[in-house]
Amino acid sequence: INHRETVFGGSASAVAILSAWTLMYLRLKKEQFNTRIVIQRNTMAYERPITGTFSASATMPDVPAWRRFVETLRRRNRARFTVHSVLCCNGENVATFEGDFVAWVL
Repeated sequence: INHRETVFGGSASAVAILSAWTLMYLRLKKEQFNTRIVIQRNTMAYERPITGTFSASATMPDVPAWRRFVETLRRRNRARFTVHSVLCCNGENVATFEGDFVAWVL
């Protein structure tokens, strides 16, 4: 919490990144990959101040893109995928995240 009684932007970004990274990790485990995952690039848009308890929900809405990502990872042992996350506070969307993650097979 900062001096304005809201969540620091960097802290909100870290939670969004962790949400998206975790979704990537779990989806890759489901595909039976043993990978290292790193974030390559991300953007955050803060719609309103985060004034209380908040949550982050990550999504991968593009199923065909996920299939292409998995095929590329199998073929090249490295691939990139974009994940979205939304931060919610008091029932409202307060920030959005988009991040490109790179995974490579260990």
